[in-house]
Amino acid sequence: MTEVTTPKVGFVSLGCPKALTDSELILTQLSAEGYQTSKTFAGADLVIVNTCGFIDDAVKESLDTIGEALAENGKVIVTGCLGAREAEGGANLVRQMHPSVLAVTGPHATKKSWMRCMPICPSPMIHSSIWCPTALVRQVSSSRPSTMRI
Repeated sequence: MTEVTTPKVGFVSLGCPKALTDSELILTQLSAEGYQTSKTFAGADLVIVNTCGFIDDAVKESLDTIGEALAENGKVIVTGCLGAREAEGGANLVRQMHPSVLAVTGPHATKKSWMRCMPICPSPMIHSSIWCPTALVRQVSSSRPSTMRI
């Protein structure tokens, strides 16, 4: 039998209280999916950076943090307000500045953010009989066989 290792995710939350709330939602779901957090970028299987895209100093800090995570880890997903910001010419600012990021999502994209982790470092729940790839939707018995519960 193959031993399943628990994937570790590094996480940085930058920005306003709403960004912090989104970070907590993402981390809660990752924990529910069997992921652990890493205290360092280098010790993680993947890094998520939740960014700010409004205040110039915060944009710089977010871009610098993304660069640091890429340098130390190489596998980075970006979420938050900066993920939705366009550069001059209409291109995504994060992808223009850091083209090697694995994925970019915007604000309030908590589900998209944690779902992007799965192909990169699969959840240990995949190896469990209770995991369902349709995001925890399961069919239940009833008078109508097509009834679904979330």
